[in-house]
Amino acid sequence: MDNGGAQREERDGPLELFLALVRIDSPTREEADVAALCAKELAKLGFAVKVDDSSRVTGSNTGNVVAELPGTNARTLVLAAHMDCVEPCRGVEPHVAEGVVSSVGDTVLGADDKAGIAAIISAARTTVAQGGPRPTLRVLLTVQEEIGLRGAKALDPSLSKADLCLVLDADGPPGTMIVAAPTHYTFVATFQGRGAHAGVAPEKGVNAIVMASNAVAAMALGRLDEETTANVGSIEGGTATNVVPSLVTLTGECRSLSRERVEAVKAEMDAAMRGSAEASDGSVAIDWTLEYESFALEADDPAVLLVSSACRDVGLEPCLKRTGGGSDANVFAARGLPTVALSCGMKHVHSTEECIAVSDLEALTGLVRAVIEHMAA
Repeated sequence: MDNGGAQREERDGPLELFLALVRIDSPTREEADVAALCAKELAKLGFAVKVDDSSRVTGSNTGNVVAELPGTNARTLVLAAHMDCVEPCRGVEPHVAEGVVSSVGDTVLGADDKAGIAAIISAARTTVAQGGPRPTLRVLLTVQEEIGLRGAKALDPSLSKADLCLVLDADGPPGTMIVAAPTHYTFVATFQGRGAHAGVAPEKGVNAIVMASNAVAAMALGRLDEETTANVGSIEGGTATNVVPSLVTLTGECRSLSRERVEAVKAEMDAAMRGSAEASDGSVAIDWTLEYESFALEADDPAVLLVSSACRDVGLEPCLKRTGGGSDANVFAARGLPTVALSCGMKHVHSTEECIAVSDLEALTGLVRAVIEHMAA
């Protein structure tokens, strides 16, 4: 009996590539080794591969990987994932047991987002091996997604000219499509009070911690409605117990699927901070940053219908989901590219309990392959 074909399929399948990827350290800003492996594998398939110069902007030790394989029709499909992982992600040793891959140590697994990378390259391998019609395939593997989608933001905007983009970067079972994600603002606020000796002349001081605390107390935080959240993430300041603190830094954010709502919440948080500073005879400087814009697709959007049909082709039940998190999909969608974010099967992301079922990794690869076939028709 000849098992050569089965052995080659296993060797070239998504699991082996995934295991190789997670063993490569790639914390944010240190994605170069993963980029090198991905560039090598894509080049083997005939992709024209380059690493862009985004490191000048991001400070990573590599740029984004940009690869393109010409198609046989006029359509272009973008396949995107990110190469960085959250800490602790150094020295990952994957373990496969009962069809599930996890980390054996005190690290994340790195399925976020190396499952997406493995599925993209594996689907491309099958497409090239089988030949036949195909759209142009453009692969975008980004850096620094985990700290604000910085690699995607630094990509050449012309790369967003395509018919469809799949961003493989969400938890949940394959077949789930993220069709809406929020607008996200962050802030850094610096409260300025007046220092004084806390035991000798506290009345001469203006306590910046009190200013910041009163501002936080005046804010509506947490889940404000089904589309909107707000949070204060850190407060830092003060020097000693016997000194009235003169300087405090406060950080926070607000998000909403509704652009109008997030602007209202941003204004309310801003007013709470400025009002507290004024009431205490202090001052505050607030730096707001628009991290990314929201996007939303309806159930009858052509992109959603195409991916839904591809799901059914490979035995997956399409499921449309809205999320409060962001991804590179927000950047691509804001540039006018029809974008769907796909769930990759990964669970417990950003924790040492992170895992992924081998069957989900294979199903994700099959789904990408089915989308390619639909766009080739």
